Amino acid sequence: VKLFGKWSFDDIEIRDISLVDYIACKGDHATYLPHTAGRYQKKRFRKASCPIVERLACTLMRKGRNSGKKLMAVRIVQHTLEIIHLLTD
Repeated sequence: VKLFGKWSFDDIEIRDISLVDYIACKGDHATYLPHTAGRYQKKRFRKASCPIVERLACTLMRKGRNSGKKLMAVRIVQHTLEIIHLLTD
């Protein structure tokens, strides 16, 4: 599964052993789009199983004119990753 059809989750390695349980990017958490519509706040520590890119998109839609607009937040994340890809190649 590739994020937005471009970036693979296979090359990701988490070096800090204390963060491995809380950064979800492998296995079931590798999604094509960061919009799973899952209920990750119902139980304690369940948000640790939310994909990390979706958590980034959710934090972008907290305040101001972006509040509640998840598709716009996902598009911002996609454009940001495109810019990072162009600058690092």
